[in-house]
Amino acid sequence: MSTVETTAQTPAPPATGEQPAGSRWFARWVLRATVVVVLVAVVRAVAVPSFYVPSGSMEPTVQPADRVLVEKWHAASSLRRGDIVVFDGTTAWGGPSTATHEDTGLVGSVLTPMRKALGIDFGEKDYLKRIIGMPGDHVVCCTAAGHLSINGTEVTEPYLPAGARASEVTFDVTVPAGDVWLLGDNRPESADARVHLGDPGGGMVPVADIIGRVTLRFWPLSRWGTMERSSMLSHLPEGG
Repeated sequence: MSTVETTAQTPAPPATGEQPAGSRWFARWVLRATVVVVLVAVVRAVAVPSFYVPSGSMEPTVQPADRVLVEKWHAASSLRRGDIVVFDGTTAWGGPSTATHEDTGLVGSVLTPMRKALGIDFGEKDYLKRIIGMPGDHVVCCTAAGHLSINGTEVTEPYLPAGARASEVTFDVTVPAGDVWLLGDNRPESADARVHLGDPGGGMVPVADIIGRVTLRFWPLSRWGTMERSSMLSHLPEGG
């Protein structure tokens, strides 16, 4: 009588050295986040501060919760129409924004300890707007087509939200020497120079109050990129 032996099939052990897909994704995310935080710390060390954007007044160009870097090295002669700048509004507009922010969830658990250890503040409280009028410029709104007129030239603004007019508030201003006229891109939602037309100074902001020009969006990582200088306004004839 013959005997038939049966051998149970034992599953092959998992390959060594392989991490689950989720672990690999998390490791890459932590690495990228660490690189971002270290980069911010380095550039802050050479006087390029970071700013947190709390509102939608600059949409769609800059969105709520974006973090940006600002180039502080500037002179009045280096600024031009179309630049997005951060400035101290304490004197000109009666005080800075009061919005604050604290990261929560996964992002906060990873970034908050690192940024605190490195002395990085994502809760800056200054205004971020676009320069529309330089010293001497005559800025009027609005033309029959709903556009701005700068020094007699009608301009279109491709950075405005789709379908938005240049302003629902009419104005006719001439920018004094040493000042600039600043508006948000999301005109229906932006409390900017137009709100302060009746204030002393007429909504103008001294060039000396500008902290710097926004040069880079570094967070969120999906929106990482440089902030290109708009050429739509810079080519216009000079005022004054």
